Amino acid sequence: MRLDAHQHFWRYDPRRDTWIGDDMAVLKRDFLPEEFARELAANGIDTSIAVQADQSEAETQFLLQLANDTPAIVGVVGWIDLRDPAVEKRLHFFSQFKKLCGFRHIVQAESDDRFVLRSDFIRGVQALRAFHYAYDLLVYPRQLPAAIRLVEKLPEQRFVLNHIAKPDIRAGLLSPWREYIYELAASPNVYCKLSGLVTEADWEKWRPQDCAPYLDVVFEAFGTRRLMFGSDWPVCLLAANYAEVKDLVGDYVRQAAPGSSDAIFGENAARFYGVKAVEWTCN
Repeated sequence: MRLDAHQHFWRYDPRRDTWIGDDMAVLKRDFLPEEFARELAANGIDTSIAVQADQSEAETQFLLQLANDTPAIVGVVGWIDLRDPAVEKRLHFFSQFKKLCGFRHIVQAESDDRFVLRSDFIRGVQALRAFHYAYDLLVYPRQLPAAIRLVEKLPEQRFVLNHIAKPDIRAGLLSPWREYIYELAASPNVYCKLSGLVTEADWEKWRPQDCAPYLDVVFEAFGTRRLMFGSDWPVCLLAANYAEVKDLVGDYVRQAAPGSSDAIFGENAARFYGVKAVEWTCN
């Protein structure tokens, strides 16, 4: 199974999707499974994990319905209010949906860099384990110290870092992101998605060699058994098409970690999220 561990769907709503600015005009339309199926077929990818882009339970239901109608969407990372005192009741409700495999909060948008260490948020993340759900970490480098403390507090919870924590590839900055990554990766319950690199680089002029130093760090920090490919489609279209994103990771793997392609392009994500292999079909 070739698995894309991170992609999105939406029906564009300008009132809701205010994060899509004027410089992101390419994203101001619908992105749905029929189009995505063509991208995957052209690039030899079989299945995907659909990840929330809006912080609402309606978004979670929307993705679960798409997954129900599209067999090769093998997993959904949704959203619930993890700070809700009744979070266990919401988790119990969503546990009926077999393709729901985890949750995410858009922590990068929070002004408090220590947001993930709020007691109500920690309690919500802690509740995920009883339902066998993973948690996707979406943070900027400045928020990594708090993320490190979070994963240390919850050593039995499965975490996966999204977009390698969005380092400033455009400016070529490595520190302190690099040092934080090594510290985060020291917790064996944390995986990392090789996703979102091109959109942190220069959208118009990025080159694979711009991303290589950052890939060097995460490969050394996490090893090949805790890394997974994610396209971040359609957000990646701001800087690159699907094939370019896949080739960026694939070419690096062939040169720096030969023999690990199957793990990084499917096996690790399937194991982490607990999903099964299927063929991509979309009618």
